[in-house]
Amino acid sequence: MSRNKAFFINGGAGRVVCSIPALEKFAEENPDNDFIVVCEGDTEFYKGHPLLHAKAYDAWHKNLFEDKLKDMELVSPEPYRVWEYYNQKANLSQAYDIAINDKGLRDLQKPKIKLSKQETLMAKQVCDDVKEKTGKTKTIVFQPFGRGVFEEKGTISDFSGRSFEPDTVVNLVKTLSKDYAIIFMGEIAIEFSKHGVTEQVAIPQGINLRVWSAIISQTDHFLGCDSVGQHLAYSLKIPATVVIGSTFKENVSYPNEPTFKILDMGEGERVYSPIRITTDEYSDRVNEGMMAMNDKIEEVIVKEVNTAIKGTS
Repeated sequence: MSRNKAFFINGGAGRVVCSIPALEKFAEENPDNDFIVVCEGDTEFYKGHPLLHAKAYDAWHKNLFEDKLKDMELVSPEPYRVWEYYNQKANLSQAYDIAINDKGLRDLQKPKIKLSKQETLMAKQVCDDVKEKTGKTKTIVFQPFGRGVFEEKGTISDFSGRSFEPDTVVNLVKTLSKDYAIIFMGEIAIEFSKHGVTEQVAIPQGINLRVWSAIISQTDHFLGCDSVGQHLAYSLKIPATVVIGSTFKENVSYPNEPTFKILDMGEGERVYSPIRITTDEYSDRVNEGMMAMNDKIEEVIVKEVNTAIKGTS
């Protein structure tokens, strides 16, 4: 007799979002399996989902083992250990699908994120406020830093090669803020006024990723790196310009999505970093600095954003 399954999903919000299509597929293809999802990170992006909300449990849920887990088959899908993923054949959602459903590489629908009225209203307030203060009608959410970024004594760094360099962030904001209202998405903020940025930049603080999802859903464009924001933009059908450095676009982004423009800084130079498989100092050393940009590259980014928003360069 086949047992009901408990899927343990760990990692950051991007991984959680990308697990949604695979879990939906499992429910569709196994209607008799009363599965649950144990969230070792957070249940945040299963909230409000028509199927997964009721099935998602925090790992610390009271009596979870006795009431649920001891009679279930426990499954810990790890997309980074899927052959198609580490050989650049699958993106994160597809790798989850292979790990959970074992049906091979296939196309999947976009993850469903259902926003509440409160989240939507909070986001509208942020967007309306920055438009009013800047006098601009078009908005951009800019997420320049990935999870590997840190700040020490006023210096912002990311040795993983995923984040924009701080100087590039300032230059892009200085240029783009002339035409657009910029909403800066990041835990580490930059005081743009001290770097010659004359336009006001919205830097919301103390809001969760659900509200960030709502903000992105109301913006005109998303600009960012390999981090959670681009997954939210993809799920919410918001056009995006994504700049990739140390990671492969086939894995971490959506190169076949018509509304996504991916600018690849590391193509032909980077080495795959086998995260969650083994520690590889060589790949990390090779990939460090992949996101360093010059004036020409910054101009290309601005041109792509302008083309996406205004249809002009």
